[in-house]
Amino acid sequence: MKRLLQIDWFLVLSALFVFVTGLLSLYSISVNGEGNSLVGSYFFKQALFGTIGIAALLSISFLDYRHIGRFSTPIYFLTLVVLLFAVVFGKTVRGTSGWISFGFFQFQPVEGAKIALLLFLARFIAEKRSELGEWVRIIASLVLSSVYIFLVLRQPDFGSALTLAALWGGMILLSGIRWKHIAVLALLGMALSFSGWFFLEGYQKDRIEVFLHPEADPRGSGYNVIQAMVAIGSGGVFGKGVGYGSQSQLNFLPEKHTDFIFAVIGEELGLVGVSAVLFAYGIMLFRIYRIALQARDNAGYLLSVGAMVYFLFQILVNVGMNLGIFPVTGLPAPFLSYGGSSLVASFVILGLVLSVYRHRKADSLSVPGWASKDDFLLP
Repeated sequence: MKRLLQIDWFLVLSALFVFVTGLLSLYSISVNGEGNSLVGSYFFKQALFGTIGIAALLSISFLDYRHIGRFSTPIYFLTLVVLLFAVVFGKTVRGTSGWISFGFFQFQPVEGAKIALLLFLARFIAEKRSELGEWVRIIASLVLSSVYIFLVLRQPDFGSALTLAALWGGMILLSGIRWKHIAVLALLGMALSFSGWFFLEGYQKDRIEVFLHPEADPRGSGYNVIQAMVAIGSGGVFGKGVGYGSQSQLNFLPEKHTDFIFAVIGEELGLVGVSAVLFAYGIMLFRIYRIALQARDNAGYLLSVGAMVYFLFQILVNVGMNLGIFPVTGLPAPFLSYGGSSLVASFVILGLVLSVYRHRKADSLSVPGWASKDDFLLP
């Protein structure tokens, strides 16, 4: 009971609110689109994986993240082997070969890779600060992260590769590097973005072109984005009601249970529903930010800000592609979109953050702003 009282319940309840809202939308899709039986439906599977995820969250939050961090290097290399296996022998699902199947059960190793890279970078950057120069530390962490990114691109899973890149970039930028190094990294990032166009697959280029001109092919490559925007716009302020969304229930909206579940919420629950989801996301991110400032050491701080970057990036991209302001990348909305691997991974990462919260400094709450990390963040 004492351990339960040490959990940041504002953080947990905000994530659970988003999860339950997603379940509500999956319920309406499952009942109207898959028959009356819920067993084996999107709703049933998501509820099952959510239960596993919540159990993992509580279990990990009771552990010490510093003890888990000691195994970050073996976890990194073990995950590397699994990613290699997925590239060579993985099962193809929706154009991505990065799935490993065990009978009726299948999962995406890339979701575990996000956790592994988060743990590894938090410990690596924290420990190597005093051992390596700033540029050496930046380059070494980039090379080690790029191995994961390359293997994920080979699947190909462009959205997850972007998440891994954002995870590295966010943790490096928030680790206290000098402004001149930030400027160099920004220029390098822009150069890579422009040159990266020539290495994209054809369908990935189509998605970017659709983002710029969705009306150019309304029945082809622009169909998904246009239908998502129509669904959100038709919901109005209060929505059409759960199970009464015409775009989602009549199957005009593709991938309504994964990529475009935010559009389903916008259509059925309206502006009120999507605002509530975004508000819950805001509370969740703010609490993670506060936990980062209260962390007792550099590794705990980096673990928390890495989690914040992980969630923030996926939220922005998923909501953005539903609104037509970002290209479609296939990234799920954390705790909202259907997907067992991503859902469990999100709960695990939240559990790591809660572990940092439980082992924070006793006097850290009284220390304002960045001052609690004066040996790490301040120049």
